[in-house]
Formats: sequence, C-alpha cells, structure tokens
Amino acid sequence: MGSIHPGVYLAAFAVALGVLIFFHELGHFVAARACGVKVIKFSVGFGRAVFSRRFGRDGTEWALGIFPLGGYVRMLDEREGPVPEGELHRAFNRQAVGRRMAIVAAGPLANFALAILLYWGVFVGGVDELRPILAKPAEGSPAATAEIADGEELKSVDGQRVDTWSDARWALLKAGVDRRTVVLELVNRKGEIAFRRLDTSAVSFADGETRDPIKDLGLRLFRPRISPVIGQVADGSVAQKAGLRPGDRFLEVGGKEVGDWNEVASGIRAAPGREILLVVDRAGEEIAVRVVPTGYNDGNATVGRIGIAVRESGHPREALFVRVSYGPLEAAVKAAGQTWETTVFSFAMIGRMLTGEVSWRNLSGPVTIADYAGQSASLGASHYLRFLALISISLGVLNLLPIPILDGGHLMYYSAEIIKGGPLSERAMEIGQQIGLLLLGLLMVFAFYNDIYRLVSG
Repeated sequence: MGSIHPGVYLAAFAVALGVLIFFHELGHFVAARACGVKVIKFSVGFGRAVFSRRFGRDGTEWALGIFPLGGYVRMLDEREGPVPEGELHRAFNRQAVGRRMAIVAAGPLANFALAILLYWGVFVGGVDELRPILAKPAEGSPAATAEIADGEELKSVDGQRVDTWSDARWALLKAGVDRRTVVLELVNRKGEIAFRRLDTSAVSFADGETRDPIKDLGLRLFRPRISPVIGQVADGSVAQKAGLRPGDRFLEVGGKEVGDWNEVASGIRAAPGREILLVVDRAGEEIAVRVVPTGYNDGNATVGRIGIAVRESGHPREALFVRVSYGPLEAAVKAAGQTWETTVFSFAMIGRMLTGEVSWRNLSGPVTIADYAGQSASLGASHYLRFLALISISLGVLNLLPIPILDGGHLMYYSAEIIKGGPLSERAMEIGQQIGLLLLGLLMVFAFYNDIYRLVSG
C-alpha cells in the first residue's frame, strides 16, 4: 500500500518511451546501413530538436525531438529532394523492393528482438513469483462447477505446465479468448492429483470493463490469514500523518471489525478520497483515527491506500512463492516463446476487436501506459522489464498493421508492387496516406478517450 511518487511515473514512462522508440528506429537504421542506404537523420521524437549532433562517416544527424511520442529515420530519397549523381545508388527509392521491405520490417522486428532480450534477462536473473495455489472459488462460477477445492495447486492447463500464478493466468487467458474448455491438473494438500474440466467461455472482453478476466471464471488466488498488524509506515504518508505506527493492530476499518490483513486492505482500497474511521490496538489501548485514503489507478478502477505495509506473518514464504530462473539457453528459448505467444495473442485480440467480440475500450493510451510504467517500476526491476517487453511487443504489432503511414502499410504497398510488377502511382500513395492518417487518428482518439474514461469513472 505504499505511496508512489509522481516522479516515478514520469521517469518510468520517459525511459520506456525512449528505449522502445530508440530500438525501433535503430532497427530501421541498421537495416538501411546494411543495405547500403545513406541515413540522413535519426530522431527520437518529432518537432523541433532539443538535442542534435552529427556522427559517422555520412554525418548522420542524431536528434531528440520535443514531442517524444514517436521517431523516424530519414534516408536519402529522390522523393524528398535532389540526390547527387554519385549517391543515387545509396537512395532508398533506388533499392530493390526486397531491400526496401527489409528496411521497413526491421523496425518492428527490433521491437520483438528487444522483448526477447528483456524476457531473457528476467528469466536468467530469476524472480520470486506466487505459486498457482487456488482458494475456494466463487459460488455458482465455472470454477465451482469444476469442483475446484480450496488449497489445490494448479500444475498444468491442457498439458501445458504452469509453475507460477502468472503462467496460469496467461494459459487461462488464451483459452478464454478462444472460449474453450480446458483440462486442469491439480494437486491438493495431501499430494493427491486430480483432473478437472473448466469452461472458460465466461471470460468476457466485450464491454472493456472486466478488470481481471480470470475472475469471471471464479478463480481466486489462495491467501493465508495474516494478522492485521502494521509492519511499516511510509514517510510522509496518510498513515504517518494520522499517527499510525508499526505494531498497531487493526480492530475496525470503516466501522467493520477486521481480523485479517486482507480485510484491512479491502476496506482501505474501497475508500479512495473518502474519509474512513480506523480503530487500532496499541499496547492494549484502543486508538481511533480518521484518514482519507489517496486514490491511485489499478487497472480500470481507482482504489485507496494510506502508505502502510503488513508485518511478516510467519507463514512459510516457500509455501506461497517459487523462485523461477533458467540457464542462458533455456531462458532464450522461453523468452522467444513468450514473445511469439504474446505477439500472436495481440493480433488475435485486434482481430476480435474488428469483429466486435472484444471491446475497443481495451485500447490504452499514453496516460494508462504511464500509470502501468510507474506501478511496475515501483514493484522492482523484473516487473518493469516485463512491462517494457510487453509494450515493445505491442509497438511491434501496431507498426505491422496494414495501415498506410505505418510500417505495415508500407509493406502492403511493396507487396502490391511485387504483384503489379511496378510501383503504385503517386495518386494511389497519396490517397493511402490520407486514409492512414485518418485511421491512426481514430485509434489515438479511442485510446485517449479510454484513458480519460478510466480516470473519470475510476
């Protein structure tokens, strides 16, 4: 429940943007140089340059634009101005169509390569993750129908091994998109193995409001009862200003008796920006304080927090967490597999958006991305690296869409050129660019609208 300084969001978002845009444009740059094309300018950001220097044998200008949402690599091209006779062979437009396609495709491919590298770093470095131990499912839910019991640990989904809760969520999410029934392998506390069939068709993306699609299945992560005792109070937090101290034991939150830390957390999270009464026991003395939890964005909801952390409960950590790490080669294979699966899943979700099966409200803009950047950075390096990998994949997928003005649109032009046996007319290209700008503008409007809607609706 610790407080995240606004500067963390800004810094995490700026680093994410800079790294992802730089690698995307670096892909174009490296491919262009490999194909013998002269690069005039490499820019991260658009508009007036706040930084500009020339490097290399061609005097390429490396610049940082004032508007950071994008970047570009400007190559020698007769369509953009006169080209000296001696450098015509280095002009982009003079290259064979295969080379032009390679240069254009290199940007998105660089984003996928970056994702593999980031995932590899996470898998090699290792990370502590929650075991997929399930709690008693919600009544009447698909999980209850499947007779999943409290404390059972999930071992595989349709034969795919799952070692962590993240693995389990990913496997179930993919199944939910296809609305299929899966076979779960579970082990109870006695070590007995059971196989159960779970219908995932209840997972819904249609309204864009499902904060956690897995909850549609009634699946809940097992949480041991933890004493409601404060372990830490963040400096400058709401809790510190109210006089709460480490060692205080909660008795009531918002007028309701509590006997478990999860009840404390739920009560505070449910009251963002609203005054609530907290009653704690301090060395046998009951103390009542009133606080107004600070609101912060958690997915599609705004929840409250006051800047406290729980005291160690004594529950064996190894019973709830598993250390996940791999050797360099195995990590590379897993990283490539994760990147491939996420890419395919992203394209599938876009396809379902076009058919209306998935709401356009699932699109996110820069405000939501900045929020996730800050939250992941506050959770640690591995979470932030995974966030970067996911956004890098999303950027690669977006740029491969067959929309004129994006890399995918140019690849579409070059494919048509191969079929036609010659380049498209200037008029056709101009119309395509106008359509591309319109479609891209609509995507941005949807994304910004969704950001604003999430902020306003909480």
